[in-house]
Amino acid sequence: MSIASGPRGRHLARRLVQLYAGLVLYGVSSAMLVRSGLGLEPWNVLHEGLSEVTGLSMGVVLTIVGALVLLLWVPLRQRPGLGTVSNVLVIGAAMDGGLALLPEGHGLPARIALLVLGITLNGVATGLYIAARFGPGPRDGLMTGLHRLTGRSIRLIRTLIEVTVVATGFLLGGSVGVGTVLYALSIGPLAQFFLRLFAVPGPAALPEPATAQEQGTPAVDAIVAPTSPEGAILRP
Repeated sequence: MSIASGPRGRHLARRLVQLYAGLVLYGVSSAMLVRSGLGLEPWNVLHEGLSEVTGLSMGVVLTIVGALVLLLWVPLRQRPGLGTVSNVLVIGAAMDGGLALLPEGHGLPARIALLVLGITLNGVATGLYIAARFGPGPRDGLMTGLHRLTGRSIRLIRTLIEVTVVATGFLLGGSVGVGTVLYALSIGPLAQFFLRLFAVPGPAALPEPATAQEQGTPAVDAIVAPTSPEGAILRP
């Protein structure tokens, strides 16, 4: 039985579907928050502010910022996975697509609906993406790298980073509002719930293919996802 057609092949296929479905839905959910006009998640406050200043679309700005943050991984000795690189390439394009298709929310009820649906979908997307176990997003890799370098707590590092990006984005014209606060309060519980819902069993739970044992072939998971699931933080 080949790896591609056996349990490990199906396992890998499921993880890939989860990864890219999660990234696309993450971009669409971010577009919904933009269209609500009630406030954005912290990093997108920065992205919107930079978009206002540069004239570039938010999706393009998101991609550029993600790539720049990824470069900071080099001195921090962080190792990107497939999910890390895909995060940079997919979410921005999906966000621009969502912004092109979604109309502006007219009237407070419609705007509230977009906000609530956007935050909920963001939680779904985060659960899908993280549970696929292909490595953390560039912004979370920056956070864990700084934690390891400085010895400061993850909570402190994350708070400092997000306060900085929100403040900078706000000064540049990004949207801060009730949606920003609601997102901050709800995304953790939502992501944790959907992370458990979409959890993919680790390779140890799968039967080892005979061909891999006989030929000494490395496990597919070890090649595609060198980072451990413990390295995944709840946000791309």
